[in-house]
Amino acid sequence: MDFTLSEDLVELQALAATLFTDLGEGDGLWTELGRTGLLGLVVPDEHGGAGLGLDAVCVVLEEQGRRVAPAPIWPHLVATLTLVRYGAEHLLAGAADGSSRLSVALEEYDGAEPASPRCLARPTGSDDPLSGWELTGLKAVVPDPFGADHVLVSATAPDGPGVFLVPSAGLAWQPTGTTDLAAAGELVLDATPAQRLGGPEALTDVLRWARLALAAVQVGVAEGALRLAASYATGRHQFGRPIGSFQAVQHQLADCWIDVEAMRLTLWQALTCDADGRDAERAALVAGWWCGQGGLDVVHRVQHVHGGIGVDLDYPVHRHFLWGKQIASTLGGPEAALQHLGSLVAAGEAGS
Repeated sequence: MDFTLSEDLVELQALAATLFTDLGEGDGLWTELGRTGLLGLVVPDEHGGAGLGLDAVCVVLEEQGRRVAPAPIWPHLVATLTLVRYGAEHLLAGAADGSSRLSVALEEYDGAEPASPRCLARPTGSDDPLSGWELTGLKAVVPDPFGADHVLVSATAPDGPGVFLVPSAGLAWQPTGTTDLAAAGELVLDATPAQRLGGPEALTDVLRWARLALAAVQVGVAEGALRLAASYATGRHQFGRPIGSFQAVQHQLADCWIDVEAMRLTLWQALTCDADGRDAERAALVAGWWCGQGGLDVVHRVQHVHGGIGVDLDYPVHRHFLWGKQIASTLGGPEAALQHLGSLVAAGEAGS
């Protein structure tokens, strides 16, 4: 496979890098992401978007991770892609320019497999598709709870799991602490009106897209951390020599480089499989495992190489460490990906 970025993706990468470097965080970043079209990458042209695919999303998210620029981009883009594929076209224009923010509620407290949510959905019998279902249950660690206008919620209906769209107005939120210090909340649903977007196939797609989006952020986080470590090991001297000249440090950073490249390759293999429609689920799980476990290994080694300065909050490496830890625990982390992959292998569905 040739994973060389196209000319359009290279330009997109440069634009994203400039925005995340110059603006960093805050409302100004979100506004500029909408103005430049980065929030509408997957939205069709007729709704004000660029009509691109998941590969474009991951290019942007990798640049975000490399600069650890705090903004709830991955849940917004995953939710937007879901709306494009499964309906709710009336929200696409707002999603494209950032005036309407979207989030996803895919996790629960008991550590259950994300593909089998405990949150329950029941039909109301209403003729209004926007309130044809009611959801009851708890969703954990929902990103951007107080900024999102709509939330995609995974829940189990009488005919199986699915994806539902819930307006944020009037929802009951409780703030939740996260490792990376990003805003998150517990969502309490009690016969909350919802629109059903799709069933098991839709949930499978959403979880796959979410894993790949998180994997892309993690690739950037890990590579950014490795660059910091390489720079530090070159400039930090001990015993009259740069610490990067010591074999023990070289081995640690070489292992980091191998992990980052494996993460990147499995991510782009998964994106290729997703676009081609072959072995997409298996490839996404492999990428999810590599980027969860590999990213965790990289940020731990980088923190170790930095020694005491690694815990100095005036130095940026701690942000990579916290982001890497948070991503590695999202959607069940690498353990859940490996368990799901094992289930596919046992069922003979994982391909060759």
